[in-house]
Amino acid sequence: MKITLKDGSVKEYAQSMSVYDIALDISEGLARAACAGELNGEVVDLRTMVEKDCELNILTANDKAGLSTIRHTASHVLAEAVKRLYPNVKLAIGPSIDTGFYYDFEAEPFSREDLDNIEGEMKKIIKEGAKLEKFTLPREEAIKFMEEKDEPYKVELIRDLPEDAVISFYSQGEFTDLCAGPHLMSTKGIKAFKLISSSGAYWRGKSENAMLQRIYGTAFNKKDELKEYLEHLEDIKKRDHNKLGREMELFTTVDVIGQGLPLLMPKGAKIIQTMQRWVEDEEEKRGYIRTKTPLMAKSDLYRISGHWDHYKEGMFVLGDEETDKEVFALRPMTCPFQYYVYKASQKSYRDLPLRYGETSTLFRNEDSGEMHGLTRVRQFTISEGHLIVRPDQMVEEFKGCLALAKYCLDTLGVSEDVTYRLSKWDPNNQEKYVGSAQVWEETQGHIRNILQELEIPFTEEEGEAAFYGPKVDIQAKNVYGKEDTMITIQWDAVLAEQFDMYYVDQNGEKVRPYIIHRTAMGCYERTLAWLIEKYAGKFPTWLCPEQVRVLPISEKYVDYAKSVEAKLKENGILCTLDNRSEKIGYKIRETRLAKVPYMLVVGQKEEEENLVSVRSRFAGDEGQKSLDTFIDEISREIRTKEIRKEVVEESK
Repeated sequence: MKITLKDGSVKEYAQSMSVYDIALDISEGLARAACAGELNGEVVDLRTMVEKDCELNILTANDKAGLSTIRHTASHVLAEAVKRLYPNVKLAIGPSIDTGFYYDFEAEPFSREDLDNIEGEMKKIIKEGAKLEKFTLPREEAIKFMEEKDEPYKVELIRDLPEDAVISFYSQGEFTDLCAGPHLMSTKGIKAFKLISSSGAYWRGKSENAMLQRIYGTAFNKKDELKEYLEHLEDIKKRDHNKLGREMELFTTVDVIGQGLPLLMPKGAKIIQTMQRWVEDEEEKRGYIRTKTPLMAKSDLYRISGHWDHYKEGMFVLGDEETDKEVFALRPMTCPFQYYVYKASQKSYRDLPLRYGETSTLFRNEDSGEMHGLTRVRQFTISEGHLIVRPDQMVEEFKGCLALAKYCLDTLGVSEDVTYRLSKWDPNNQEKYVGSAQVWEETQGHIRNILQELEIPFTEEEGEAAFYGPKVDIQAKNVYGKEDTMITIQWDAVLAEQFDMYYVDQNGEKVRPYIIHRTAMGCYERTLAWLIEKYAGKFPTWLCPEQVRVLPISEKYVDYAKSVEAKLKENGILCTLDNRSEKIGYKIRETRLAKVPYMLVVGQKEEEENLVSVRSRFAGDEGQKSLDTFIDEISREIRTKEIRKEVVEESK
C-alpha cells in the first residue's frame, strides 16, 4: 500500500501498519511527538490500522487536532482522579474545547481545595503511565456494561444511539470511559495541565435537566506554554466585564430585582446614552425616521407575525389564555409594531425605501443558566431598524445596512475583532420556518452574493436563521472565548404578506414590499460589556463618562480649579473636580485607577498664567497648556471620536 504524507512524499508498505508505527518508521522523534493522525482528512487514533492507499498526516501538539487529543486524554485522567477520590460521583461528558477541556459530574460543588486535591491525584495517574486501550461493544452489551458500573448518564447517551451501533470505550488501568476518541497512547503524554475552575452546568444544556458540576481545565505540551496561558487568564480576569464593570461602578445586579435585570449606574448609563445619541444621529444622516412604539401587545399581534407559534417560550406572557379575555406579552422585537406604522397610510412606490429606526427596549425570557453580566440579559436596549423596500431596492439597501454596521464597528475600534456569518435555515427541519424552500434558497443566495461582492470573509451556518428569514450575524468573542452575536442584518421576503403590507406601483397595482430587519450596533448592554473587555475599562475619550478630572495642588487653588471645571463644562466636556484635602500624588494615583483619560493639575503658575498642567493616559505628562488650547484639542478628539493609542502604563 502507498501512504502519501503531508509533504507529498510516499511511503510503501507490504502489510497493514498502525498510524503510530508509520510515524515511528518516519522518525523516532516524530513518533515521540505524535498525538494522533489525520487519515484522508479524518482525525484518527494513533492505534488506527492503515490497510490501503491513503493520505496521512501525523499530528503533533503543534496541530490544533493534536493538542485537542492531549486535552481529551487529560479529561479522562480528570474523570479517573475524581472517581478515585469520590467513588460515588456519576460521570457525564468530558470533551476537549478550544481553551482546554472539561468534565461534568453528578456531585456536590467542588471547592478550590477540592480541585487542588484532584490535580494531585491526576499527577499520580500521569506518573503511573497507564496505556489507553480502545475496545468496542454492541449497543446492548454497552448499556449493560455501564449499568453495572452505575453510570446512568452514560447509559442515556448509549440509548440515544441507533440499535445497530457499535460503541467504543477507552480504558486506562482500572478506569474505563465511553468515548469515540482519539486519545494519546499513554497518560504519560500529558506534560503540563492545570484545573482552572468549577461551576454548575445543566445536563445536556437544558434547564429542565439535572444540575451537574463541571470542572474546567487546560493542558499544553510544554510547561512554558501553560505558564503563558495562565498569565493570559489573569489578564482576562482583570478585563472580565462582570468584575471590572462592577468595580468601575458601571452596573450592578440585585437579587430582589432579578437575574438578567442589571442596573446601569450613572457612569454606565452615561456611556450608553453617548452611544445611543451617536447612533440615532448617524441613522438620521442616513435617512432613517424614528418611531416610538409600545413595550407590549396583545397575543393577536404575535400570532400574525408567527412569534406566538415559533418563539412563545422566549417571551414574557402577561395573562392566561384559558381564563383571560385578553393576553398580552412584553415585546421581544419591534418589527410588527413598525409594520403598523407603515400600514397607517397607503404607500406609493415613490415613498420607498422607508427606513424606520427605534431605540427599542426588548424583553426575552432567557434561561437562568444563560445569564451573564451584561451579555445575556432579560431586558435590553437595541438600535433596531426596519427598512421597507421595493424588491429592486433590496440589494443596495442591504449593502447600506452593512456599511452602517461597519461604520459603527470602525468608530468603536472593534472592526478587527469580529467575524461575519451567513445564518441559514435548516432544510431538514422546515417546520421551524415560514416561507417556501425556493424563497429561502433565493434570499440566502442574494446575501451570499452581496458578501462576496463586498469582499467580506464569512462562514455559513445552517439552522441559525430566524424563522422568517436568513441573516448576516456579526460575531465577537468575549474574553473567555464565548461567541455572541453583536449585530444582525436580516433579509425578509415573507412577513409583508402575513401583515398584508403593500405599496402601489407605477401601474397602480398592489405589490408586496421586502423588509430588512437590522441593528446598527446591536444591544447596547452587550456592546458596553464588549467595550469594557476590549479596552480593560480605558475607553476612548469620547465614550468616557468622566473625560477630565481637575486636581488643585492645594486648597489655595480650588477657586481657580472651579473656574477651569466650569469652562470645561461650558464646552460640553464631562469633568469633575477633586478638591479633597489630599496630597496631589494621591489624587493623581486615584485618577489613574479610575481610568480617566485626562487630569489637569493646577497650582500657582497655572492660576497666574491661565494654564493647566496636562497629564493623560496616552502620553503621560503633556506639559503646560493654555486652557483654551486644551479645550480645543480634547473637543476635536471627542468630536472626531479619535482612539488615541495608550503609550503610558497606568502603574507609572
